[in-house]
Amino acid sequence: MTPPPRRPTVAADPDTTAFVRPYALTRGRTRPRYRLRLESVMHPGTGRPGPGLPEECGQITALCRTRPRSVAELAGTLGCGLTPAKILISDLMAAHVIVPGAGGASDPDQALLLRLRAALTMKWLDE
Repeated sequence: MTPPPRRPTVAADPDTTAFVRPYALTRGRTRPRYRLRLESVMHPGTGRPGPGLPEECGQITALCRTRPRSVAELAGTLGCGLTPAKILISDLMAAHVIVPGAGGASDPDQALLLRLRAALTMKWLDE
């Protein structure tokens, strides 16, 4: 029996090899610790991220320190999907690195967030 033909080797593209599977980011977890809505706005907290957190947690922390951000905005900026983003945000909330806001003048427009939530829910039906 002859072996199958070898596939030609292709040089690794850095853009495609840097992809990390969502379950690797969340260490296999599929549910966040806290129930987060798409329009929940995260503010910086007083805690510090612990060792061993993915680099995306550092990105979330930096984004929230520049200005409050919604869960949907954080997930979109990270590009890792809504559920993995919620899990990472929950990890940071547990360490008090970020906290949900009570809704203030600096928060994003509520009507805009509701429209965004409706559109994302229709597309992905995550909740």
